[in-house]
This record gives sequence, structure tokens and C-alpha cells, in this order.
Amino acid sequence: MGDFMRKVIISVAPVAGPDPLLPEVLAEDIEKCVEYGAAMCHLHCKTREGRLTPDTGNLREAFEKILARTDVVVQASTGGISEMNIVQRCNPLEYERVESASLNGGSTNLGEAVYRNSFDDIRYCARCCYEREIIPETEVFDIGMINNVEMVRKEIPMRTPVLYNLVFGHKGGMQPTLEALMAFRSFVPKDALWGVTHFGRDNWTFLAAAVAAGATIVRIGFEDSRYLEEGIQAEYNYQEVQYLAELIRKMGLEVATSDETREIMGIVKRV
Repeated sequence: MGDFMRKVIISVAPVAGPDPLLPEVLAEDIEKCVEYGAAMCHLHCKTREGRLTPDTGNLREAFEKILARTDVVVQASTGGISEMNIVQRCNPLEYERVESASLNGGSTNLGEAVYRNSFDDIRYCARCCYEREIIPETEVFDIGMINNVEMVRKEIPMRTPVLYNLVFGHKGGMQPTLEALMAFRSFVPKDALWGVTHFGRDNWTFLAAAVAAGATIVRIGFEDSRYLEEGIQAEYNYQEVQYLAELIRKMGLEVATSDETREIMGIVKRV
């Protein structure tokens, strides 16, 4: 299959760190995101006030309202800076409609905070995903984390293909330069898929470079940046999705639908 047929998955992470998770507001935005090309929705388990929580009630309500409007792939986060332990962080995986989940590949500095993910944490999350037939998107913030996950794969079964989300832009992590992208990409195993997140994004060039370099998935949305154009912030997530989808198509590629995303990632669709 030539590049002209390659499909790129757009994942939307619509809620910024301190912002509230309001199911009724989110559902309308995500419906339009899917209309413009998003195939996956990534949400943290948060309260209506914006705090990370082990209580999955609000997360479930949000996804139920979203799924009443559209067939987006449901991705739950097991991450974020909080006092929760890994068992509590994996509570969203008990929600029967979760199809994919973030699996964090190691510890790092995120801004002034330390984001702790021990090998036991990685193993626990990987095992939870495998037992529930949830496809992990492995978030790695530096090259060494790829090695962490490859070591865990020898102990804990992980469904293939493994998907690595290369995260750039956080203070304390890899920065969004072409040199860093090429170095990071070179360490992704040949049998794995990879994609990118550009936190703090203030342009589109890095994401375009990642797509050109072969990224299978690109994450967009207010969790990472509100940037739309020079001096302009998006009011809704779907505006960012629309821009990215147009960019991908102008590069001669196609935007994957939700069902195509399930096929690419090996996801078994939930009823």
C-alpha cells in the first residue's frame, strides 16, 4: 500500500488539565470532532470540577452521552499527576465500553511535578489491559521508556501491534524538534505502530513532520494545546480537528474512521 492510501488516526483529548469534565458540554463538541475527522476520544477520570478521581461515575456519564451521538473509539487515561495509586488510576478500565487506554512507560518530570510510573505500575496497567482486551496506547516521554515497555512485554502479554505515543513538549521531557522526532522514531521497534502528542503546541509544523515521517496516530485537543492559528486559540476542540484533518488530506493521505481505527489497532468493538 502506497503512502497515498495511508490512513492517519486523529485522537482528540478534549479536556485541559485543570478544566472541568462536563458531560453535556463535551458530547456536542466530540460529535462535531468525529464529523470533522476524529476517530478516538481520550479522557481522564475527572470530577465535574476538574479534579482527577478514582470514581468513574462522571467519566462513564461523559462517554455514555458521547456514544449516544457518535461511534468514537473510547480511550480512558490511566495517567495524570495525582495522589492516586496505580490501582485507583486503572479504575476506568472497569468501564465495559473502554476500548483503549493509556499505558505510561516510566517516570519523568512534568513541569515542576514528578510523574511516577514504576515498573510495577507499568506491569499492573499492562496486565489490566490484557485481561480486559483493552488495547494500550503506550505513552513515552523519553527514549528510555521504549526500552522499559519492551522489557515489560517479555513478562506481561501485550497484544500486537504495540502502539507507542511519543510525547513531546513537556518541561522535563523530549522537546518538539525534528532532530528529537527522528531520534525517538528510530528507537520504535519495527513491528510497532507509533504516533505523537505535542504538548504546548504553538504551530502545526511538528505534527506535519510526524505525519510525513509515518505517524499512525496524532493527538490533538485542549489537553495539549488550544492553538489554532497565529495569535488565535480555538473555542472548540472540533476546530483543531478540522484543521488537522485538512492538513493530513493536503499531504495526500486519508483520515481514518473509527472502524478503520479499530482495524488498525486491533480493537474488538464493544457492544
